[in-house]
Amino acid sequence: MEEIQIQSLINDLALILTLGAAATIIFKLLKQPVVLGYIVAGFIASPHFAFLPSVGNEATIEFWAQIGIIVLLFSLGLEFSFKKLINAGGSAIATALIIVLGMMGTGFIIGKSMGFSSVNSIFLGAMLSMSSTTIILKALTDLNMRQRRFVPGVFAVLIVEDLFAVVMMVVLSSIAIDETVSGGELVKSILQLAFFLIIWFVVGVFLIPTIFRRFRKVISDEMMLIIAMGLCFLMAIFSVESGFSLALGAFVMGSILAGTPDAERIERIVNPVKDLFGAVFFISVGMMVDPDVIVQYAGTISLLSIVVIVGMIIFGTTGMLATGQPLRIAIESGFSLTQIGEFSFIIATLGTTLGVLDESIYPIIVTVSVITTFTTPFFIKAAIPCCNLVEKHLPKKWSTLLDGYSKTANSEVKPSHRTMWVSIVKRHAIRLTLYSVVLVAAIFLLRTYLLPLVIKILSTMMSHNLAVLLCVIGSLLLLSPFFYAIITPSFDKRERKELSEAHVNGVVIMPRVVMMLVGGMLTVGFITSLLYGFYSSITSVVVAIVYIIILILPLAPMARKQLENVEKRFISNVNERENRRTGKENNLVSDMHLAYMTVGHECPFVGERLKNADLRRKYGVNVVTVLRNSVRYNIPTGDMRIFPGDQIGVIGTDEQIQTLLPLLEATRKSRPDTAEEVKFTHFTLSEKSPLVGKRLGDTSLREDYKAMIVSIERGSENFLSPTPDVIFEEGDILWIVGDTKLMKGLK
Repeated sequence: MEEIQIQSLINDLALILTLGAAATIIFKLLKQPVVLGYIVAGFIASPHFAFLPSVGNEATIEFWAQIGIIVLLFSLGLEFSFKKLINAGGSAIATALIIVLGMMGTGFIIGKSMGFSSVNSIFLGAMLSMSSTTIILKALTDLNMRQRRFVPGVFAVLIVEDLFAVVMMVVLSSIAIDETVSGGELVKSILQLAFFLIIWFVVGVFLIPTIFRRFRKVISDEMMLIIAMGLCFLMAIFSVESGFSLALGAFVMGSILAGTPDAERIERIVNPVKDLFGAVFFISVGMMVDPDVIVQYAGTISLLSIVVIVGMIIFGTTGMLATGQPLRIAIESGFSLTQIGEFSFIIATLGTTLGVLDESIYPIIVTVSVITTFTTPFFIKAAIPCCNLVEKHLPKKWSTLLDGYSKTANSEVKPSHRTMWVSIVKRHAIRLTLYSVVLVAAIFLLRTYLLPLVIKILSTMMSHNLAVLLCVIGSLLLLSPFFYAIITPSFDKRERKELSEAHVNGVVIMPRVVMMLVGGMLTVGFITSLLYGFYSSITSVVVAIVYIIILILPLAPMARKQLENVEKRFISNVNERENRRTGKENNLVSDMHLAYMTVGHECPFVGERLKNADLRRKYGVNVVTVLRNSVRYNIPTGDMRIFPGDQIGVIGTDEQIQTLLPLLEATRKSRPDTAEEVKFTHFTLSEKSPLVGKRLGDTSLREDYKAMIVSIERGSENFLSPTPDVIFEEGDILWIVGDTKLMKGLK
């Protein structure tokens, strides 16, 4: 990137932010999403618009736009924890696979029909298959639709698509180089991605909530912003060093922080930063619009734009229906995916860098992206009318069939043929994967950094061989809980009891033996890799076997205890946000728990004093603390009122807390803001007005018309106070505040 000059940076930022502010105000007045205003502002600030000064150094804007992508993906991660991703994983993967394969196939056919080579057609299909997470996120926010039922599923599909894009880039690179798909490189890329996600999920969940819990009392909002953004950029850097994108690292860190009780606080603090840099990103997209390219390739651009919109609707809706989503949610999801974005630019840049992509394709894709970005909010809003139309004309048999399929696919009934051992083996396979990843990372760090340093220090005080021996023993003891975990399957009390009763049956015993043998072989491999270079291969294998025997017999109780402590802390951190809300992990005495609940806007106690809410008599709980705007009120008095957003600490039993939770946390369902703005106005009552001849006290102005009378003008300079006994007369001039659209009927 070109050297960034301070004066140029300030000039460019001043220009684009001023234009962005003006454009967003205009689009807000037009009741259109502000993201469209940003794109228009970007076009005006670009060299392609000659009537105003343009950006002097586009490299500076690209720099800030990259930061915008990072912050936007980090914010998305804060709302979409790993727990949600895992829960929605199967459906999201299947839907994303249908979309990606369908759009790639369509793009390839379109490319070949337009005369592109096979490689260019494959790249074109890949670019058309990636919906934009940042654009959809911004559009849904502007439309006040983030809480709609279809949104979590759409976000899950977008994240899976981003993961697919990483693997796709490896495949495309292989195709570009030797026109074949390298199986080894593909497997390597998938394993690297899985390793990156698992190791940071495990390490992040184990460490970060613990640190936050330890220092929560001293972390102010300013410190929390610095910590959160520091972790975000640190993970983004590590992601790039691991061969992935900045955006993926930012999303991973956001997902880790989403599992902490401070997630809402971090999201609130980061929002202004996200809004600023997100605006710069969308303005930079608008700057890529070139009118000459649009004119020259107008036919191709129009065709590809239609393909993206229609294809995403068809494949997105089909994917959602195939995974058991109701028809309305499937259609809304499909209409939300009708654009391409940042990953399409990355894939286009990859093809250009490798020298296999036709020069005309890049500006075409950029223009298609801008056009589909511009149309995205309109299609999101058009989903409901379209769904109503489909439901109206859909044959009744088809509707019944889709409803039945959706209910069956989402049923939580477990298969009757699932045996206890299937559950045990599945659980052990997950533990085996997680702990193997942890061991690979630990052995890499030990061999690369820690052991050479410690051996060097100890060698100054003793012989080199003794220093190596001490370091090896210390490393094996340090890793013993993880080795024990992959060797020994875990059982709960019920499973242990059933196994002890059926221990004479060889079929029952064999799965356990097989799992232990697999874990033992993996352990031998891990220990051999740890000792490689310090001892010979034969010595390493012998040490590994002896160590396993010792680990299973004398060291087993110690290793089991350490492992239980590690797993207990990990599970507690994974569920910390939910446990803090319900008090499950915060036992006081007997069955009493301390839970922290956030008051919702629809809570029936909002605005009431604690003594009037009478939570102790009605629900059996005691309020011990109230956290409001980062200020904590311990043992609040009965005169303290309850407001939305308050975090209230209550003590009660599990049953009492579960009864109170839905009431206290009740929130209003999100809905589009279709009401007119409240205005202060006046008008004259005609003889046909429904108010003429009525007392003010007998009307329902507040309930029926959302209006309030300030004064009544009767005759010249004669103003009446709006008392309940005032009777309206023809010719009265009402000075009134309310919804102008609803008040038209009063005239």
